[in-house]
Parts: sequence; structure tokens; C-alpha cells
Amino acid sequence: MIIRIPGEVKYIIDMLEKNGYEAYAAGGCVRDSLLGKEPQDWDICASALPEQTILCFENHDIIKTGLKHGTVTLMLDNRAFEITTYRADGKYKDNRRPETVKFVNVLKRDLARRDFTVNAMAYNPKTGLIDYYGGQNDLAERKIKCVGNADKRMREDALRIMRALRFASVFEFSIDGDTSAAMHNNKKLLRNISAERIAAELNKMILGGGVNNILSKHIKIIAEIIPELTPANNFIKNYNIETAPKDLIIRLVLLFHDIAECPEISSDISANILTRLKYDNDTVKTVAQLVLYHGSEIKCSKHIKRLLNKIGEERLRQLIEVKRAVATAQTVEIRQEKINNLIEISAFLDEIIEQQQCYSLKDLAVNGRDLLKTGIAEGVQIGIILNKLVDMVIDEKIINDKSVLLEMAKELKL
Repeated sequence: MIIRIPGEVKYIIDMLEKNGYEAYAAGGCVRDSLLGKEPQDWDICASALPEQTILCFENHDIIKTGLKHGTVTLMLDNRAFEITTYRADGKYKDNRRPETVKFVNVLKRDLARRDFTVNAMAYNPKTGLIDYYGGQNDLAERKIKCVGNADKRMREDALRIMRALRFASVFEFSIDGDTSAAMHNNKKLLRNISAERIAAELNKMILGGGVNNILSKHIKIIAEIIPELTPANNFIKNYNIETAPKDLIIRLVLLFHDIAECPEISSDISANILTRLKYDNDTVKTVAQLVLYHGSEIKCSKHIKRLLNKIGEERLRQLIEVKRAVATAQTVEIRQEKINNLIEISAFLDEIIEQQQCYSLKDLAVNGRDLLKTGIAEGVQIGIILNKLVDMVIDEKIINDKSVLLEMAKELKL
């Protein structure tokens, strides 16, 4: 088995070996390489202690922030490469982090502490692939399986429960029976994990190609962190998240849009969930807004302009994709009718944007200064009149012409 590694990684391994140490590329970079994917990061594990690694690269730019855990970050050509000493973890605290880390000089012990078999492989150009725990076979079988005792792995670090769901969704793998059982048996431990960590894994899971399968088979785990999505909730049958673009906003809306019987309540609930999980304010607001409007009827260009005025072009395009995904769960006749309608809506939207038709204050042929020149007093009245003018243009009661608008503004003057 030959894995093509970057020149920088080969240089690091060669340098450590020249100084009498073992060194391997390990973890996700090996997994991704075997899957034919381009690794985002290349991590190296080595028998050298942190201070020994530093001596090996004393003429290079080194970041020493991870020394406590045996990690040295080496900068080569403006890229960061983490070199971590073989280690064995001590007892875990808070179901998240080991209290102590013990440096060891045996690769097998280092790989034994890792979460899943597909992440517990190492590679060295001279030695080849090191796979003590069957990771390569599990990749071939498209399976996520814990290294060693699954229950122990999950109790050590409960975030591994979410990581398993994420990997299974992203790679479209199944989850090994013992690993799945351990995840469900220890799901309550997720309460000990920070909201930020949960959200980060949830996002990646939602964006995966196997998210529907994960939600249908492991909803009890998701309900542990989002109790509003109870196993009794029939939401899974109402749409197909996987048919939607891999856009986080769109997929979060699809996750929450049917969480209650009416859009207003679903919108409030989704905002509460995302706030609790520490999402940024813009994401909370946008998801809640699109959940609110997901059921809105769009029949003609007037309706499109109304929505453009309320949520803007980007959000409206996301809303259309939400509606398209929801339509896939309908019967063939209804589905096709809805999709045809959405195609027409998209065409209308493109036309409105291309022709720069008026749907907001910025598109109006007059502004506040123009109204002031007609004798309308400065203040709240200016804004009220401008918004009324926009509404009238959208409703096609008047045209977006400066002289016409100014005449109407005089009539609207309070």
C-alpha cells in the first residue's frame, strides 16, 4: 500500500528518522488518503519527546503551545504540521479529557487510544501502512467501529458519540453494532459536553450525504441534545435533507421547519434550540426567519417581491431550496406540481434581479432627500411614506418613476 504524502511530511519524517526516532503520518490524513480524498491536514506522530522534536527542527519556526500534550507545531512554507509524541491517555475527567497524558515509545499504544479504527492507522513511506485494529477493512466495509471496547471509548469521551454520527453521515458509512449500542447506552453523557462542541459536530453531520439515515436510526441520540426532536416526532418523513444543497442554513431549516404544527411556533422553537447550542445571532435569526416563511405561498412576482423586501435575495433563494426539498416527500403528482411552481418562481426571481425591478427602499426612484425638497417635514414621516411608496410599487398601483412617486408622496403626507 503506497500513500502519496506531501513533500513537507516526508521531510519531517525523514528528519526525525535521521535523528534516530520513529515517525508516521497518522489519523485522518491516512484515512482520507485511503478513501481517495485529499487530506486537509497532515498530522505526524513520533517516538521523539517534544523537546527532542524541537531540537530536530531547531532552525525552523516552531509553535510550542501543545507541549503539555506532547504536540509541537512546525511551520513549513506557511503550513502548520503537528508532530505529537506517542502517548497513552490517563483517566478521563468530565467524560471529555484525560487527566494525564503519558508519553510512550510504542506506536501501537498510541494508536490504541484513538476513537475509531478508521482513525487509528499510520503510514511511513519505508514501513508502509500500519493497521493494528482493522481500520482498512472497516473502510472497505464502510463501517464506523470503535478501537477496543466501545462502551469504554464512549465513556472516556462522550463527544465521540457525535463524532461517530458525523463520520457516518459524511462518509455515508454504517455504524458497527457494538459501537451503536455503546453510543445509545451512553447518550446521556452528551449533557457533559459543551454546546459549542456539540454544535460543531452537528453541523458537519447535517451537511453529510448520509444524514437522513443517521437521523432515522439514531434520533434518540439527537433527541438527547435537542429534546424537541423526540423519537415520536414524525419530522423525518416530511422532507429529504439529502436532496438539499450542502448549505448549513438550508439544512438547519429543514431539520426544524416541521418541529411544531404551525410555522410561528416552529420558528420560536428553532431559535431557542440554536441559541441554547450557542449558534451565532445571524444564524439563529436567519434559520428562524426561514422556518417562519417556509410554508408561505408564492404565486406571482408580487409575492416574490414581498418576500424579497422582507428577507432579501440570498434568503429567498435558500427558501426556494427548502421548499424544493420539502416537495420531494410529496406524492409524484403533487411533487411535480410543486417543483414546476418553484422553477417558475426561480425564473421570476431571476427576472426581477436582472431587470433591477423595485422591491426595497434602495430600489426606489426617490429617497428621503427628495421628499424633504417637496416640503415634507424631516422625521418619522419620511420613513413611513417611503415604505408606503415601496408597497404601492410592489402592488403595481404606481410605477417606480420619480415624478409619479413625488406626486404620490404629497398625497400621503400626514
